Amino acid sequence: MTETGKSAQATTAVLLGVSEVRIWGMSSAERLRRQLLKVKITNVGQDIAAAATGGRVILLRVDHAYEQRLIAALAERPDCALIVAGVPVAANVSASDVATAMAALGGRGPLPVGVDGLDAEGLGGSYNFQLRKREIAYAVPLDATTVKEVEDRSFAASYKGVTDGITKYVWPVPAQIVTKWCAERAITPNQVTYLGIALMFLALGLFWQGWYLTGLIPAWIMTFLDTVDGKLARVTMTYSKFGDVLDHGVDLIHPPFWWWAWVIGLPAYGLPIERPDLVVWIIFGGYVVQRILEGIFVRAFGMHMHVWRPFDSFFRLITARRNPNLVILTVFTLFGRPDLGMIATAWWIVLSLVVHAAQIVQGFWARRKGRLTSWLEA
Repeated sequence: MTETGKSAQATTAVLLGVSEVRIWGMSSAERLRRQLLKVKITNVGQDIAAAATGGRVILLRVDHAYEQRLIAALAERPDCALIVAGVPVAANVSASDVATAMAALGGRGPLPVGVDGLDAEGLGGSYNFQLRKREIAYAVPLDATTVKEVEDRSFAASYKGVTDGITKYVWPVPAQIVTKWCAERAITPNQVTYLGIALMFLALGLFWQGWYLTGLIPAWIMTFLDTVDGKLARVTMTYSKFGDVLDHGVDLIHPPFWWWAWVIGLPAYGLPIERPDLVVWIIFGGYVVQRILEGIFVRAFGMHMHVWRPFDSFFRLITARRNPNLVILTVFTLFGRPDLGMIATAWWIVLSLVVHAAQIVQGFWARRKGRLTSWLEA
């Protein structure tokens, strides 16, 4: 089996040094253990002799904080070391090179022969495919003076680069404060999600009764917590398949039911609209078609439509997803016209579908000249 095959995956990790600094309520060593567990490395400790008995070994200095992309890349790439400010701080080496590599990470000699030194960009690249943004992974020296920098950078690294305007520009500062509060009290991401689900149903019931201003309060809190739970999961390394399905499943299903309840509540509010059945069809049909169009683009071109060109990323800020629609409804409701807000939302759903359909047509036209690539990868 080649070095780039299965045997390249490290199976053991050794944490070097000590650190009393806590990040997001965790010690550096605990955070590293959680990060390593995400790449299926469970044999983690400080016993160098045991690590030298066979297989590949990851060495990590605990006086540094590493973005998860670097841990994952290091686990898969044999005979390499991560260099920060000209000094090796982590490495993936064979068992026979552990002692030499450990000395190098302690500043007592060169790296073993054949071990390549890479900076963060060389090891982790400059594009985060999962979160759809161009960003070099961080590796930061960790002490009492850098805790805020590490938490700021790790929180920023947990954020999608292409998302709606509210999530991108309004929520980050308060979400980081609440995420920190939750992390220090061992509140889990799923607990935050469950609270969001309860608020989601509360908002739906209030909309159904025509209590729009009251219902907008739990609705907006729910959208805020929808940001917090994912960020909390990433910064504390407690994300799971179940949590991901729960979070994204709720996100996927509930928005059109909110708008349906909004339509139902208009007569009770005193402002019924003509052809409410047509509006409901537009809401549900438009939502389903939009998701289908996004899926077609991913299937046809191998990436999300929102990361293809700068315009596509801009349009994701305002396209007819939950938060932009909620902005429309909130503004009209504050002026006492939730009925016009729903009509405007229905029109915005239709116009957004036209834009997404055009993006697909343009994508097929552009592919005649070669494979499509994201402007964020450039």
